Amino acid sequence: MSQTITLYVDGACKGNPGLGGWGAYIVTEQGEHQRYGGAEVTTNNRMELTAAIEGIKFCPPDATLIIWTDSIYVKRGITEWITGWKKKNWKDVKNPDLWQQLDDVCQGRDITWHWIKGHAGHAGNEMADQLANLGANQVMSEKKNPKPNQDQDWLLSDPFGLDEAEAEAEAEAEAEAEAEDHTVLTHTQHPHIKITPAQQELHGERQLILDTETTGFYFQDSDRIIEVGAVEMINRKLTGSSIHIYINPQKPVGDSVTVHGITDEFLQDKPVYQEIAQPLFDYLQGAEIIAHNATFDMNFLNMEFEKAGLPKLSTVCAVTDTLVMAKSKHPGQKNSLDALVRRYDIPARDRTYHGALLDAEILADVYLAMTGGQVLLDIDHANQSQNEQTQQLNPIASHIKLAVITPSDAELEQHNTWVKNIEAKNGEPCFFSKTTTAS
Repeated sequence: MSQTITLYVDGACKGNPGLGGWGAYIVTEQGEHQRYGGAEVTTNNRMELTAAIEGIKFCPPDATLIIWTDSIYVKRGITEWITGWKKKNWKDVKNPDLWQQLDDVCQGRDITWHWIKGHAGHAGNEMADQLANLGANQVMSEKKNPKPNQDQDWLLSDPFGLDEAEAEAEAEAEAEAEAEDHTVLTHTQHPHIKITPAQQELHGERQLILDTETTGFYFQDSDRIIEVGAVEMINRKLTGSSIHIYINPQKPVGDSVTVHGITDEFLQDKPVYQEIAQPLFDYLQGAEIIAHNATFDMNFLNMEFEKAGLPKLSTVCAVTDTLVMAKSKHPGQKNSLDALVRRYDIPARDRTYHGALLDAEILADVYLAMTGGQVLLDIDHANQSQNEQTQQLNPIASHIKLAVITPSDAELEQHNTWVKNIEAKNGEPCFFSKTTTAS
């Protein structure tokens, strides 16, 4: 029987274009193997492709390969876009030499491709990254100590990377455009996958405020997800993009219907998780997942994605738990979503039944309220506004004359004695001497 080999491949580039390296960390049944190399003037995309090519070349042709890359460009290129590129005979494709090499080494092999979030602490990906940097450092060392008779005609090889820079910019634009096109096609394959496109273009890290509804509390005991809803936020602004899916759990919803109101009859014609797993994974991966009692949602999502043959969502997404945040911020108080809505004066919405998308939208408001707050830079104006607000709230207070209570002769005598003792102890006049004299 053929063996199964896991590969982690990565590229690195110091400047894009610039000095670059590639690394492949290969885990076989016999042990671990490390491959790396680099180029003096290259791009990150070329190093990512080279890492995959070299890693596959190292493996026996009959082995089953599981390849992890943090490059969406590589993963989608080899699994989705390459068919179209070949049909148009590689016309207008960037890095065609490496794409053709990768296509050649993949022929006749059993390969499964996975994307993994880079620099997220995954041991295999981190090792591949280290190897890629070793490859770049090796090239740098060889450059500082050139071999005799090495070709020094560097002017002929585009030393400033002008051609590579233009090609890289075009390649990235093409990858983004094709990714958008593919996203639209994938997400419209099933009528029950509802994805709303973003209404405004924002740049920054994606945050997805997410909620699920399930048949019960125990992911280990055959309970399943029946609804997923998430809304997208970038730079603390909702983009308008969201995803909402109902799922047939292939089992009765049972008593959980009293919570979410979703019946067995309603779910009969809905897709099973296997049908919607890939588009849902594509939408969620790489984002920061924000959920209330996130452990519950992530346990179910990890279980469902693994059943569908995909990685755990927690390996490709950061996770923030708003319940943990709320308990830290409001210890000893109720911190359910309803309680937080009341505490932060979030506009009330009908929650007779829980709904994944509705709860995600409410949680987005709660999250912004919990993590928000404005900083006033004009302190004088802030104080003035506060004083005016106080007077408006209690206009009588500013006209009240407070009673002044004067000390008795005995109290003054005690005070003077106390002051003299302090002066005698310290050998200098006491601050309170002036107060006593003034009195």
